[in-house]
Order: sequence, then C-alpha cells, then structure tokens
Amino acid sequence: MSTFEAKGNRFYYENEPIQLRSGAIHYFRVVPEYWEHRLRHLIACGMNAVETYVAWNVHEPKEGRFVFDGIADLEAFVRLAGSLGLHVIVRPSPYICAEWEFGGLPGWLLKNGDIRLRCADDAFLEKVDAYFDELLPRLKPLLCTNGGPIIAMQIENEYGSYGSDKAYLRHMKDGMIRRGMDVLLFTSDGPEDFMLRGGTLEGVLATVNFGSGTRKAFETLRKHQPEGPLMVMEFWDGWFDRWLGPHHTRPASEIVAELEQMLDLEASFNFYMFHGGTNFGFMNGANHVNFYEPTITSYDYSALLTENGETTEAYDAVRELLAKRLKLTLPEPPEANPTAAYGRVTLNQHAELFGQAEALSGGAIRSATPEPMERVGQEYGFILYSTRVGAEHHGGKLILQDAHDRAIVFADGEQIGLVNRWEEQHGIELNIPEEGIALDILVENMGRINYGPLMRDRKGITEGVRVGNQFLHGWEIRPLPLDDLSAIEFAEANAVSGSGDEKTGSRPAFYRGTFDTQEPADTFIRTDGWGKGAVWINGFALGRYWQAGPTKTLYVPAPLLRRGENEIVVFELHGFSAAGESGSAVPFVELTDRADLG
Repeated sequence: MSTFEAKGNRFYYENEPIQLRSGAIHYFRVVPEYWEHRLRHLIACGMNAVETYVAWNVHEPKEGRFVFDGIADLEAFVRLAGSLGLHVIVRPSPYICAEWEFGGLPGWLLKNGDIRLRCADDAFLEKVDAYFDELLPRLKPLLCTNGGPIIAMQIENEYGSYGSDKAYLRHMKDGMIRRGMDVLLFTSDGPEDFMLRGGTLEGVLATVNFGSGTRKAFETLRKHQPEGPLMVMEFWDGWFDRWLGPHHTRPASEIVAELEQMLDLEASFNFYMFHGGTNFGFMNGANHVNFYEPTITSYDYSALLTENGETTEAYDAVRELLAKRLKLTLPEPPEANPTAAYGRVTLNQHAELFGQAEALSGGAIRSATPEPMERVGQEYGFILYSTRVGAEHHGGKLILQDAHDRAIVFADGEQIGLVNRWEEQHGIELNIPEEGIALDILVENMGRINYGPLMRDRKGITEGVRVGNQFLHGWEIRPLPLDDLSAIEFAEANAVSGSGDEKTGSRPAFYRGTFDTQEPADTFIRTDGWGKGAVWINGFALGRYWQAGPTKTLYVPAPLLRRGENEIVVFELHGFSAAGESGSAVPFVELTDRADLG
C-alpha cells in the first residue's frame, strides 16, 4: 500500500515530496503491441508518470455491452505502466473532450432526445452510474492504496468550460468515493475565472490546462486555490488538425520556454500530448465555434513523439532540459520502429454500395420520416435514406433539414447534389420525369461534437427532407455502420471510371486489393487520386481520408499486418482518378515509409 497526497503546496508519495513529470498517452489511440515502446520513450524523456483519459464509448459501445480487451484493455495498460516504474493518472470522467467522438460519451445516449448531458439529470446520471459500476471496480485493485500504480483520478473534465452544476460534480465525486476510489481526486479547467468557478469543487484539488502563459495561468489558479500544489494537467505542446484546415506544428523553443517557467515554480506538469496516436475508425471528434469542424484521423498533435512513435526536436529539447535542471540520469530512448515502403497496391476488386446496402444494413427500416442514426440504434458510419419522388415536384428545391454531417444526393443512382453541414444550403433543383425518381441520400457521420454547448449532436437527417415547404414521407432507412464488411460481394474490375470530383463523382463503392509482406513494418497509405472515404487493413478500420487535407496519408502500425497476404479495402464516395491517367484507370493505393500530414 502506498499513499499519494497533496499537503501544503507539494505532492507527497509515501511521505516524500515529489514533482509529477507526466505525459499523456491514450491507450485507445495506440495499438497494444506498441504501448511499451511509447511508455519507455516517456521514461527516457525524464517523466515519472503517464496520464490517460478513459473513453466511455470505447468501453460501452452498446448500452450494457462492455469491452475491456484488445485496444480497450485499460487494466493491462495501467499494469504495464506500473511494471515500468511509472505512476499513473487516470481521467475516467464520463466526458473527456480529447478531440474524440462525442467527447467520449456513447452515441446511444442520444436515442433519448430529452436527455440532458453533464448535469444532475436523472436520466444521464443513471447511465453514468451503470458505467461506473462496471469501470471503477476494475480500477480499484490498481490504486496505489492497494499497491497499484494509480495515484490520482479526475472527477470531471474542463467542466467550467461547459457548466456550473455543483450537484453534478458532487455526484461524480461521491460516486467515486463510494466505489472505493480512495486516491487523490482532482479537477482540471482552463485558467479563467468563470471556468475555475464553475468547474472546481470544495475539497478537490484544482489543476489548470494551458499551452502558454504559465505564470499568469498559475496566478489565476492561486486566486481560486490559495494553497495546494501547482499543476498543469494539460500542457498543450501542440494542437490537433481539422479537415479543410492547416497542419499545426509548434517550435521546440516555445515548449522549452514554458517548461522552464514550470520548473522555476516547482510546478508539476502533464504534457498533452506526449504521444497523440491515431483516431482509428470513425472515432474522431469535431468542434463547432462558428461552423462545424471535424477532426482528422491522425492525432499526431505535433507532440513530443510522432504518430508512429518517432522522437522529435521537441522531445530531444525537453529531455535535455529535464536531465540538466533536475540532474537526472536518463536511459537512452528505444530505437524507432522500422518503416517500409511496400509500393503500389492495385485494388482490382470492386463493389458498388447500392448493390451491397441491403446486406450491409441487415435490411431496410421503414419509417414515415428519415430518422437520425441514434433512433435506429446506430452510432457511427453512414446511413442511407431512400424514397420515391413524384413528377409533381419537378422544378422544386430539395432541402435536407439539418443533415449531419455530409450528404450525397442521388436521383435514379446518379449524383445530383452534395450538402455539407458547414456550408449554406440553397436547395437542389429537381428534374423529375413523369414516372418520378428514386431518391437516395447517403449521409456520413463525420464525428460528433466533442466540446462546447452544441454536443447534443445527432447524426443523419435529424429533422426531415422537404421539397419547398412540403416534407417527404415514406422512407426506407439502411444503417451502414460498416463495422463488418464480410457481407460485401466483390467482383473483378480491372479498370474503373471516376472523376474523384465531389460534385460529379461516380457512385460510392468498395475497392479491394491484397499485397504480401514477409517482414511487417510500419507503413503509410497515400490516398492520392481518391476523393473521400475510409480504409480497412485486414478488417481493422484505419480511419478516414479526404483530399481536402491537410493530411495525405493514413498510418498503418506493423502489428495490423500479417506475414504473407494482407487485405486493403477502400470505401470511396466519389471515385478514383489517378493523376496523369485519363479515362478508366486501375485503382491503387501507395504504401510509403513516411507520413505526409500536410
């Protein structure tokens, strides 16, 4: 049994003063085979602790069905960190932000349209309590008070940026204590008066999050917490990227300058992120300030370690500073994992979505209105809405009322419109023959909002479809979560025709190809020539790509590859068009040995 506590202005571990030097690594953003590699880099950089969020939607993807194995094996990650001599800080709040889908909340919460999130709403608290009943007993044996490595836990995350419900915060705190979480509890908020006033709780250590302005941030914290250890729970050493935006980087000199101030103040710190990792599958989040801004697949974050675990100039500078200032003798960092350029992989099998939708969805759901994803039991992926429109609507304007987030509209199988949530919608003019048209609308969930007041972010068509002011009724709905592609029937296709143009592209389709390797190594899939879609490797959902950028590659960790034959499946929304090749072309991807993040 060990103790970790805050006394006066210091932390103490087993009654000895300690400065926490921590880095964030999210187990659910890194394949388990690489956890130790990333943690050893943490130690070699001079850190004595690792911090991780716990993503509720990873562990309870469907209500009442809990997952704690594979990349979701939180207990194994914590035990591994402890075995390497690291302290562990766990942030198991129901909400984590983290640029993660819905801020870690499970999408199925929104099936109840009346639920109020992150407050003392009975419907919400009931779901949180059921989750904590499963999660927290798993963590109890791993607490330092029981001989484990977990020294501290967070009760809510940046709550002052969202709300001010002290009854809710007390419920979180009391629920943790009641379930045996007898380690140091804390909150973390931005260094603003209203955030600290709304997000802190009496008797719970307050910490702050920032990327610059160290002294001012701690001065603000001191106004609200006159006594207690100074700690930045999230020192933002980089920033995340969004689609249609720039790739963010940060000079090492800025990071070192802020860290020097923390050391001068004898403050504890947690680098957010030390190693960002990847938003695999459809798990990226989104922000909404002036408009909807979805996050990209890579979570490189310009952190101290790159997405594939290589050291950076900032890593070296931080390591040098900590060793010098604190007189640390540090081990050498682990060697970088090898990368390989496997070259061009031809995708010579093809299957159009419309021909596969029935099998992939398990059959159509008939409904008077085009219901949102959550109402039909779907959390992620795509959803297809189909109906018939009569000639009486010829010349009318088709309006998709609140389509979240990106909808491609087809008439008799041909694309007639594209609706992006972040653009003003002017309506799609309908050209309808006497016999009417088959109308299909494919909507992509590009990531639920993970921060701010607009988090009740249902996906699909959330209000309805109308021509002018008249709503259309009588729909077939086909959920397409694409969590299992085994039902797809591929056919050989030596060449396909497609423009890759988002406004006039060919019909959405799956493309499949294989390649062999005897020595699996990290690699990167270049998506040049492709418009927008998602990629799977050996059945594992890597994530999204989009030529809108900034990133041009998807990271493939070596443990996802097999010795011998490997399968690549691409789901493309707009068609393949190879640069410099006219007309029909055999679609392909390129496997390269380096990332291109823009």
